Amino acid sequence: MAKNKEKFGIVLPIILLSYFMILLDNSIVFTSTVKIATDLHLNAQTLAWVSSAYTLTFGGFQLFGGRIGDVYGRKRVFLIGLLLFSFGSLMVGLSVNGPMIISMRAFQGIGSAILAPTTLALLLDNYHGTMRARAIAAYGTTAGIGASCGMILGGVITSVFSWRYGFFLNVPVGLLMFLLTLRFVNDNEIKSASRLDIVGTLLSVLGLSALVYSIDGTSHQRLALMIAIVSLMLFVYAERMVKSPIMSLRLFANRQRNSAYVARFFFIGAAFAYFFVTTQALQRIYGFTPLMTGLAFLPVTIPQFVGALQVSRLSSKIGNARLILIAVILVTIGVFLTIPLGLNRGYWIAIAIPMVIFGVGQGLVLSPLTAEGVANTDSEIAGAASGVVNTVHQFGQSVGISVVVALTSGVHNFSTSYIDQLLVISAISGLSLIAALFLLGSEKRLR
Repeated sequence: MAKNKEKFGIVLPIILLSYFMILLDNSIVFTSTVKIATDLHLNAQTLAWVSSAYTLTFGGFQLFGGRIGDVYGRKRVFLIGLLLFSFGSLMVGLSVNGPMIISMRAFQGIGSAILAPTTLALLLDNYHGTMRARAIAAYGTTAGIGASCGMILGGVITSVFSWRYGFFLNVPVGLLMFLLTLRFVNDNEIKSASRLDIVGTLLSVLGLSALVYSIDGTSHQRLALMIAIVSLMLFVYAERMVKSPIMSLRLFANRQRNSAYVARFFFIGAAFAYFFVTTQALQRIYGFTPLMTGLAFLPVTIPQFVGALQVSRLSSKIGNARLILIAVILVTIGVFLTIPLGLNRGYWIAIAIPMVIFGVGQGLVLSPLTAEGVANTDSEIAGAASGVVNTVHQFGQSVGISVVVALTSGVHNFSTSYIDQLLVISAISGLSLIAALFLLGSEKRLR
């Protein structure tokens, strides 16, 4: 027992801090885009690729990142991911023009795609029973807090220092995590005896990358969608035929996990769209600076942290499925509440109060969603399951933002547009609520 406590105190912070870095970079760009565009003389189309290049590789290589840990050993793959991500972060911070920052953001995304699923798989390797449940709760908490902290830190760093420091910060942290991993993380994970599925890897990277581009790209999006559909259909066929698939289809034979994937997809879509449009609303409607915009998300971050501390107690009391349902209801209310309150009442009433409700819901939901997404998986496919969880997370983010922007792009008055955006986000959150109901039904059937 003493050994488990020691591991919990050392290995878990390494995993969580590494995961936190990825999430931080995923949202820190929201509050830094204006400064990046000014410093590097980027037009709107080039600036969009600063985010899209990262999303493209991060989303496209997720399944690959999860599976190579199963095949070659998670500690080794984790260390490689840390080096790639840290080097990519350094080069993003040193970028002097558009092509350099775009290519380095794509490189950084590959590092993230390796790190994200491997962190969760390492967690599953190192903890079992009650400790695993607590560790997953902490992991889910990090997923939420990393996103909202990225908004705050992005605003502070951009205003006080430079947007470059937001990326430079990853370098010493990444190298520290590398050294700590060498010293404290045991290489005792079970490696799969199979080889890497090369055909499945190529088809998954092509299909997922094309799918991301069809959502976030700037031209030939229909062609990209067709390529994505064909590639992913061939990918599913290949996974049915090969002995050692990159993504075992038995992952989707469990209704409980499937419902959790769908609920996570729509929840993340709603949450990131909310962050994205609210960041713009704070600056355009209320005239907030990047620093003020970052600090304006404290009403999300603090309640989220408080809510996350209650997850273990509540999940053991009422179960993950009920907790997810309650949390998504709170998130939906938090998003929708700004509409009847009215923007003319000012930030504290129209934005801050709904943020508190939203934050509590987000703090409660991600940990049990993560636990349900990797439920009933054995060590041989833990990395693949972790890859699916993170793929769903990444695609939910991209789809949510894109759908909201597409459906409200014709409204030119920004105050009206923001209200319309909140309505669409509420609808997306409602779809997560429906998936949560299916998850609750699946849990009852298992009983």
